[in-house]
Amino acid sequence: MRIVFVSSECAPYSKTGGLADVAGSLPKEFLKMGHEVLVITPRYREVRQNLEYVNDYSIAMHNKNVSAIIKKHVQHIDGKELNTYFVDSAFYFDRTGMYCHPDEAERFAFFDKAACKIIDEFKPDIIHLNDWQTGPIAVLVRDQYKNYSSRIIYTIHNMEYNGKFDAGNIVHLGLDPAIYMTPDKLEFYGDLSFSKAGILYADMVTTVSSTYANEIQTKEYGFGYEGLLRFKREQNRLVGIVNGIDYDTYNPEKGYAIYKRYNADSVENKKLNKTRLQEELGLPIKDVPMFSIVSRVVQHKGFDVLIEALKEILHQDVQFVQLGVGDEHYINRMHLLREKFPDKVSINNVFDDDLAEKIYASSEMFFIPSLFEPCGLAQLICFRYGTIPIARKTGGLSDTVIGYLGNKEEGNGFTFFNSRKEDLIEVTNLALKVYEDKEAWKELQQRVMKIDCSWTNSANHYIEIYKRLM
Repeated sequence: MRIVFVSSECAPYSKTGGLADVAGSLPKEFLKMGHEVLVITPRYREVRQNLEYVNDYSIAMHNKNVSAIIKKHVQHIDGKELNTYFVDSAFYFDRTGMYCHPDEAERFAFFDKAACKIIDEFKPDIIHLNDWQTGPIAVLVRDQYKNYSSRIIYTIHNMEYNGKFDAGNIVHLGLDPAIYMTPDKLEFYGDLSFSKAGILYADMVTTVSSTYANEIQTKEYGFGYEGLLRFKREQNRLVGIVNGIDYDTYNPEKGYAIYKRYNADSVENKKLNKTRLQEELGLPIKDVPMFSIVSRVVQHKGFDVLIEALKEILHQDVQFVQLGVGDEHYINRMHLLREKFPDKVSINNVFDDDLAEKIYASSEMFFIPSLFEPCGLAQLICFRYGTIPIARKTGGLSDTVIGYLGNKEEGNGFTFFNSRKEDLIEVTNLALKVYEDKEAWKELQQRVMKIDCSWTNSANHYIEIYKRLM
């Protein structure tokens, strides 16, 4: 099959979260399976690779024409070439920060129009769109390019971010408001919705876990789209597929950033990694349980619960390491924890892939107290490095983390249900008791390191869907 994969970010070129990991990994699996794959993404200022010129298009944007310069980068995967095409425009994408600009609707309308030009030349069997930034491509492909042969898949990575803009932004898409700003098209409670375009026009809507596919059909998690999503499910056009991780990127046997490489048979080397990380971060060098979190520091990641729980947990002989950027409110509260427990806490408000790998390789337990989590990659990375997740049962965490306390034969983490500090404190203390049994803890670490979290299974599920739609 000929597959086009469109995403607003893509590792290793640009990244703010898990979407980039998916866009950087899943197409590789398709390529390994023998399919022809093309990835399309914006060329942000953050993209540092040397790119090859391919073409340029004049894109009509309301009352002006803007040049879209198309460049590409080639990755060689198992003797095959994976081409990533970049939509380059200094006006729209050569900026500080990939997102959160006042003209987001115009920027990504431009990107979508340029992507349609590439798609029209490639003539794919499958067009796989990801999140709100790419949603309008579905309607443009069908109604402007009159392409009815390519099948369109739209993947929701996080329904909270749904691309809702003032209705006047319809002009950037070049669509007639009289036709498209209606309840049965792209109008969403008086606004324009990029996500609605993707959901409505896609032949299949997917999301990144089975539980999250059910959750987004409810008012609590649907953000107003729950009715449309229930309609898609009734048509058998909504399904959840759990993400995987790139085993070449996340590999404790080969990781170039970690201090001491290891596998399930040498998991005791995690202690050596912990000692070196303590030294690097200025923590006392001692063999105590190390907790960690690598995450965007935002409300829905559960930082209210985590910070309040840590005020009690840190009275024990433990350490805690945080990595990630986000809301200043939570970052300031984390630094107050550091002031109160200077010998137990390391706060690192940066985005650093190397330090992230060191933390996964060094810590014993990893907090994931998310209020909601469509899939979550952190727990899958934890398994790879023999780090045990302490996770709230929601979304993809429900599908992937099995509570050890209730199932010692198959458990792979410690789970709790409610968003209360008392619940997190209780399950953490129970995890610490299990940790004291060194033999049981080692068996648990070795068990999670043998879990297959690669993209292979997920990629096969996607290919099954593609074939079903053909």
